[in-house]
Amino acid sequence: MRICVFGAGAVGGHLAARLAAAGHDVSVVARGAHLEAMRRHGVKLLHGDELIQGKVRTDGPSPQDAVFVTLKANLLGVFADAASPWLGPDTAVVFAQNGIPWWYPAELPRLDPGGKLKKALNRESVVGAAVYSANEVIEPGVIRNFVPHNNMLVIGQASRRDSPVTQALRAALEKAGISSPPTDDIRRSVWAKLVQNLANSSLCLLTEASISDVVADPALKELKQKISLEARAIAAALDVDIDRAPTRPSGGHASGAQGHKPSMLQDYERGRPMEIEAQLVAPLALARGAGVPTPTLDVLVPLAARKAAAKGLYQP
Repeated sequence: MRICVFGAGAVGGHLAARLAAAGHDVSVVARGAHLEAMRRHGVKLLHGDELIQGKVRTDGPSPQDAVFVTLKANLLGVFADAASPWLGPDTAVVFAQNGIPWWYPAELPRLDPGGKLKKALNRESVVGAAVYSANEVIEPGVIRNFVPHNNMLVIGQASRRDSPVTQALRAALEKAGISSPPTDDIRRSVWAKLVQNLANSSLCLLTEASISDVVADPALKELKQKISLEARAIAAALDVDIDRAPTRPSGGHASGAQGHKPSMLQDYERGRPMEIEAQLVAPLALARGAGVPTPTLDVLVPLAARKAAAKGLYQP
């Protein structure tokens, strides 16, 4: 398949390396030293004791079978501006972000400012995704995966159809070593991931601690459990059955990499714009719209948003 990974950082670089090593024609869009390294040497993925290396293209855009958009949710306007040359009549556009996605069936305009994505894409081409994979760029062109043999990317069309391209992408991911089980409602996986992210992202950001440090603290562990229960209640009120979401190869949804810092804390520490809106604010807005009480999130989300805004990494 002809596949573009638009935003080939930690998660995108993992996908690019796997798919290219499996023989697909992979283009990457990135920037700076990371792009230059991939241009010269391809993408290197450290996967446990295994080194996976994929040769990728970095030339100009052309129509693809699929585009994986792995930018952070708050940077999707960049893709909207650049999307057209990558798109053919049947191109699948897979949005692999954390939090509530811009295409979610609710009126959340801050997830798509100015409606740029809605104008740029046909809804039938939009594929949602839930990423279960802990990765980090450790040097330009080199990605480390922290959960070898336990990575999963669940994909499903926003329209809840299952096109031939989506089916082909699942098969390609499976053959490349990334679990991609079928689903008839991608919202289940979105919310299954949110149950983790709402707790881990908010608590790790506020405490500047790893997930294992949070779990080791009895008071923080109790808060984590309360947030998870509130997240599940929001999903249930929106008629989303989390228990029917696909699970990782090891079972369940957790990665087991508890020493790993969630991406929101990594972004805060590195001074990068943060996904506060998609991961924290939007789920709380949906809870209020559905009349679901969220006393723990009502306290923690404004604190997390304020902390990000104080560093200039989020615009309330």
